[in-house]
Amino acid sequence: MENNYCIIMAGGVGSRFWPFSRNERPKQFLDFFGTGRSLLQLTFDRLHHLVPVENILIVSNFIYKDLILEQLPQIKPDQILLEPNRRNTAPCIAYAVNRIKSMTTKANIIVAPSDHLIMKETDFLETIKIGLDFVDKNNSLLTLGIKPSRPETGYGYIQISEGDTNLRKVKTFTEKPNAELAQVFFETGEFFWNSGIFLWNLQTIDKAFTDLLPEVATKFNAGKDLYNTDKEQVFIDEMYQSCPNISIDYGIMEKASDVYVLCSDFGWTDLGTWGSLYEMSPKDENENVTLKCKTVFYESNKNIVALPPEKLAVIHDLEGYIVAESDNVLLICKLDEEQKIRQYVNDVNIKFEGKYS
Repeated sequence: MENNYCIIMAGGVGSRFWPFSRNERPKQFLDFFGTGRSLLQLTFDRLHHLVPVENILIVSNFIYKDLILEQLPQIKPDQILLEPNRRNTAPCIAYAVNRIKSMTTKANIIVAPSDHLIMKETDFLETIKIGLDFVDKNNSLLTLGIKPSRPETGYGYIQISEGDTNLRKVKTFTEKPNAELAQVFFETGEFFWNSGIFLWNLQTIDKAFTDLLPEVATKFNAGKDLYNTDKEQVFIDEMYQSCPNISIDYGIMEKASDVYVLCSDFGWTDLGTWGSLYEMSPKDENENVTLKCKTVFYESNKNIVALPPEKLAVIHDLEGYIVAESDNVLLICKLDEEQKIRQYVNDVNIKFEGKYS
């Protein structure tokens, strides 16, 4: 266990969850279900069963440092890696990998987003144990694939090779498909959702960056003598400005030849949108979802309502809508057109000079 490390990515703004998710407190810091734990805290709670607390690194934007320390008092300030700019997941992971290189020569690494929901924690931990054992013994990149429960268009897909075990070689990665293609993927049984949870050993991922993303590797390697010193942050702040904006999926996983997928089913949901939250939330007899607040529905169905706990919503003759209020913003939007929320946020920022972002 002492060789297990974890990188938790917690720097996103979650604009698709506006107005709940705001710049000053994005979705990973929110308690969506009234459990008393935010998504980040739930992620930490799961992973520290397999990783020593001192081996958990949180990568986030510098403006969230105090919020992370408030929510995770178990960790030390130097376990929070602060990005001055958002540069997608490849630079985020490269930064953490280089920090781990400065700490040890042997590490099995879990990379996990901070905003996923895991319903079957025991199954999840068993899956991670299998994955850690695999990457400890093999110089391969491993991702967790989720057995699809529906033809979802909001997730990326992984096509698996033939075999009779849950551990398969990856054939192809496919970005978010249209509805027709998603239906084909769902029916073939050859495709799994790409969870965005990765496992690898230190040497394998380090070599992958050198071979497949040399422009990123070179930038971070330039500071090899500065990690874990008081000069690290200055180096990162200066270097990040010119770091390419690229995802780990596009930059490495889709290009690498030795990639495996561990086919899994542990009640996974990427809480990326109101729609994903609606899908996994308990519903009343008319398929309405109420989060934390109080509601009375009349002739209404398939809505999701999220208001402050003391608020009551009385809703008549509404079907398939998001009704969400947080602080000084009320959003009423068709659930099947929630992709427009990012545009709403942009328009509001321009009109009101960022007051409601």
